[in-house]
Amino acid sequence: MATFDVIVIGCGGFGSSCVYHLARRGCRVLGVDRFLPGHDLGSSHGDTRIIRQAYFEHADYVPLLRRSYELWHELEAESGRSLLRICGLMQAGSPTGEVLTGVRRAAACYSIPIENFSARLAERTFPGFKISDEMEAVFEPGAGILAVEDCVRTYAQLACQRGARLLLGAAVESWASEDGVTRITMTSGETHEAAALVLTPGAWASSLVGAGLAKVPVEVRRKVLLWNPVGAGCYSIDAGGVTFLFECPDGVFYGFPSMDGRTLKCGEHSRGELVIDPLLVDRSLRESDIAPVASFLGRHLTHVGLRPMRHAVCLYSMSPDGNFLVDRHPGHRNVFFGAGFSGHGFKFTSAIGEALADLATMGSTDAPIGFLSLRRFASR
Repeated sequence: MATFDVIVIGCGGFGSSCVYHLARRGCRVLGVDRFLPGHDLGSSHGDTRIIRQAYFEHADYVPLLRRSYELWHELEAESGRSLLRICGLMQAGSPTGEVLTGVRRAAACYSIPIENFSARLAERTFPGFKISDEMEAVFEPGAGILAVEDCVRTYAQLACQRGARLLLGAAVESWASEDGVTRITMTSGETHEAAALVLTPGAWASSLVGAGLAKVPVEVRRKVLLWNPVGAGCYSIDAGGVTFLFECPDGVFYGFPSMDGRTLKCGEHSRGELVIDPLLVDRSLRESDIAPVASFLGRHLTHVGLRPMRHAVCLYSMSPDGNFLVDRHPGHRNVFFGAGFSGHGFKFTSAIGEALADLATMGSTDAPIGFLSLRRFASR
């Protein structure tokens, strides 16, 4: 039996970051995952993720985002890799809708630079887009793109260089905490002990966090990412192409500038089919996956083909209110978890990984994560 200061179960985006921050502090840390870093069977894959600060979902995320930017730049400096590229984000929708109202509220509260556009001015400013008459647009110049698999692999690699141990391709059978000691048992029968345990299991949160989420169910949704052909150079990131998000009457859709000059990645953020077992999710491409995105592209992107050239399936782990769950396990003082990141969490992995490392080593953190605790569901 091996003994550690902290064990982290789940080494995707949040877990790999947590393992890195623990190793950076000199902790004896074990990270466990049934897959290899940067795998395509969970939530942290698909080439790219948007990072932004004028956060329409909840303005309280902004301080965490500012710390996230700082830590991503630190990771780039330490690794010598380009992981974050600033290209700006154009968001369009009804001026009274959730997206534009929330963006403008967060920007005003935290003095985040944004630019406002009418539909026609947006079309002139951002070639290749068609903005409906009833829409307005907001541009956040400081937004950008994270190279998602590279971020996870970089955290895992640097963690190992700093002394962390990763146990990969191995599944956890169970965990227990008693008398200040946590113990995990692998399906192989192997066991490991630590003073603290961090659970960042993504789509497997309900089973691994267990009773800690009994009153706060996390639902897993199947989401499809599409790469469609582009027919004009205006979408190229090298020609000033931007990330984009549209709040439409039939859903919320988002996408990225063309990274290769041939295709553009896009998807629907809203809705999603319920997943019962993350290991058995259908990863094929269906016509029902293509249709809503094709309808959106046909209305709002003037030079993008409607049939995808490739696709990927990822998993959203949805909390009841769409906000993250980051807290101490209610039944165990030395067990902490991050879950329910609801399809908008990856950009925060640098800062929340740091906060989880604080919790595991000190029992508290200065990071402003109080609004993400289970206490908000206390009346349930």
